[in-house]
Order: sequence, then structure tokens, then C-alpha cells
Amino acid sequence: MAINLYFVRHGQTFLNKYHRIQGLSNAPLTEKGINDGIAAGKRLSQIEFNAAYSSDMQRAIDTAKYILKENSSEIKTPTVSTAFREENFGYFEGSDDQSVWHMIGSPKGANTFNEMIDKFSMEKVVDMIAAADPYGDAETNQDIYDRFMPGLKDVISKANDNDNVLIVAHGTLIRWLVSQFDKSINVADSPKNGGVTKLVANGDNDIKVEFFNKVD
Repeated sequence: MAINLYFVRHGQTFLNKYHRIQGLSNAPLTEKGINDGIAAGKRLSQIEFNAAYSSDMQRAIDTAKYILKENSSEIKTPTVSTAFREENFGYFEGSDDQSVWHMIGSPKGANTFNEMIDKFSMEKVVDMIAAADPYGDAETNQDIYDRFMPGLKDVISKANDNDNVLIVAHGTLIRWLVSQFDKSINVADSPKNGGVTKLVANGDNDIKVEFFNKVD
């Protein structure tokens, strides 16, 4: 039983453009962001989706609609799930990203988010951010696992053999999920807006990453 899971990062938002941290906070898509969604839809236009999901963030919902508009599937609106939300960055939501990553990472020898992931692993960095949040609101690695994995299993359980499933989610979450299933892939490089990552599931316990962050 093979189920094709196409994860797409949402299009660029204004907070992305201004290099602001964006987890549970939300900003509308820029013109480029709209085009990111349309371009992803065109690249995936030959794949008829049997189901479509997005996180409950408006940027993901809107991107999913642009993708589905280009698709031959009758599905034009995604099923919304909190499982596919971006990481909650707590106190650091909306902050200048370079300043935050420098503050958290530089004492440990890593000045950027990508350097932190490369040096410590995706999972460890999530916990580093949570530990640095003075309010204790940022998600831990276990929090993301407990939120995401039941949602993924639910999607798989509802699919049929050879189904194609679209899931529009977020950059850090996509890095995190790839790290769960394939440690050989370098997730220190951020998924591009509109980038496509494909996983193939043969049941809950046999999930493989076919490719990561494609924009061609």
C-alpha cells in the first residue's frame, strides 16, 4: 500500500519578506507568495490529488487553493488541520530572525538558524528555542511530535493505495518531518516558498522521503 504525500511550503508572506519569525503568527501572501502557489500548482498539475490538507494558518490555506486551482482534481479547498501548523516559537514570534538565532545560537558556536540545525540537529534546535523562551510558550520537540504524528497517521489511514495527497504546511515543520524519516538529508537548508517535498507511506511505520525541497 503506497500513498504519495506531497508536502508544499506555503508561498512567501510579508513576514517572510521582512525576515520575521512566523510560527503561529500570520501574515498575508505577498505577490511573490501568490505566484509561489501558482507555480507549485503548475509543477504539480499532472498529479491528480485524491485528498488535500493544509495547516489552519491562512497562508497555508491560501497557497493550497492556488495549487488546487491548477490541478485537475475536483478538490479545490483543503481540509484544515492543526497538526500541520508551523512550530510555535513563543516569545520570539514576529521578532527579527537573525537577531534571535544569533542570541540563541552564537554562545554555542552557531550564528544562524541553518548553522544551528547543521551543528545540533533539527530536534535539538527546537528544544533550544523552547528553553530560551522566558514565557515557556514555544513548542518542544516532543510537543511537535505529539501534534504532528497523529495528524499524519490520520491522513494515511483515510487514503487508499496509490492515492496522491497534497499537504500545504510550513518550512520548519517540513524540515522537522524530513528529519524524522531520513537523517541522510541535510535539512539545514530551508525549504523554499512553494518547494515540494515528497514522502511515500506504506502504512504508518514505513515512510520514506523520496525528495526534499524541489522547485523544478
